This record gives sequence, C-alpha cells and structure tokens, in this order.
Amino acid sequence: MIEIEFLGPIKKDKIKIKASSLKEVKEILKQDESLKEWLSLCAVSLNDELIFDENQSLKPGDRLALLPPVCGG
Repeated sequence: MIEIEFLGPIKKDKIKIKASSLKEVKEILKQDESLKEWLSLCAVSLNDELIFDENQSLKPGDRLALLPPVCGG
C-alpha cells in the first residue's frame, strides 16, 4: 500500500491505496471531486523528495504527499 498525505488547505486525512505509479495514484484520486483541482496545482513528494514524472514507479511502503502552492508575505 502507498500512504498519501494531503498537506495545508486540502484538509483530507491520510489514506492508503494500492498503486504502482504516480499516474495511477492521480487517476484514483481524481474520483474524489474535492481533489480534482488540487491534483493539477500541487507538487508531489515521494518519500520526502519532489517528483515530477507521472510514470514514477511506486512500491509498497512508499509515502506520497500532495504539496499545495503557498502564498505569503
């Protein structure tokens, strides 16, 4: 299982899903209407390192985090 954490204003509890790639994770998460927009805006970290390749392979025990953009002053 892959653990997914939603940071900042996303306001979702951590979940665990079965997936073998970032692309597959995004397809699963798009089924939740409240996450669709966040998926296009957020950076993604895999085990605390930013990733950009949707074909990135995942293995059981990996941790993903959705990192929304931050504004501040």
